[in-house]
Amino acid sequence: MTVIGRTKVIAIAREKAMKKEYTVIIEQDEAGYYVAEVPEFYGCHTQAKSLDELMERVKEAIELCREADKQAKRPRKHLIGVQRIAV
Repeated sequence: MTVIGRTKVIAIAREKAMKKEYTVIIEQDEAGYYVAEVPEFYGCHTQAKSLDELMERVKEAIELCREADKQAKRPRKHLIGVQRIAV
């Protein structure tokens, strides 16, 4: 394996190791837009007309929110669950 090949393999391995799964809550508004929120980050949300586009935008939003979160050093929120209640 060449040095360039090894470097690329190492870069891919690091990228995979750095990936983390996040919870995404998706709703659809009255206009038909899909709206996504990532509860682990304060204010991390986006919207799109299609689910495919929404997921791409969510990935971008998570990357931005991760960077902002590092700088703000806020405590992380953790989704506990979703419940329905009748009133």
